[in-house]
Amino acid sequence: MAKHTELSPQEAADRLAIRELIDAYAHCADRRDAKGQMALFTEHTHFIVFMDPSHTEPDQELYRREDLAPVFDNLNTYQATMHFNGQSTVELDGARATGVSYCMAHHLSVSGAARSLMVAAIRYHDIFVKQDGAWLFGGRTLFVDWSETRTLG
Repeated sequence: MAKHTELSPQEAADRLAIRELIDAYAHCADRRDAKGQMALFTEHTHFIVFMDPSHTEPDQELYRREDLAPVFDNLNTYQATMHFNGQSTVELDGARATGVSYCMAHHLSVSGAARSLMVAAIRYHDIFVKQDGAWLFGGRTLFVDWSETRTLG
């Protein structure tokens, strides 16, 4: 059984704010709020995507918040999405933190009467930075651990 240590009020507040940041990312994605999603990142962020976690080279790598717009805009190709955030771990170090969080992403496509659902198991490795009292993503590496596309009736 894991040992629990008492948290200071500041550490508890920081952990809650980071969890709210992770959840805000999913919330903005599902509402197609690319500007809101981009605002969750530092100006000089580092965003990396691995569509296959066994690859050593990323499929996509971006270095500025403004470069995230087309990535987040791509969600508009789906009729609907729903991201379920799961467990996360966070290691705090003052105004910086690192963490790993898990998400099950559901993407609904519709073409005429045909409907399909792509489900992806996503793992994020994050760098968090506290700027002006608010936690932001300083870097986010997205790993698609697996995905499946299903035809819906």
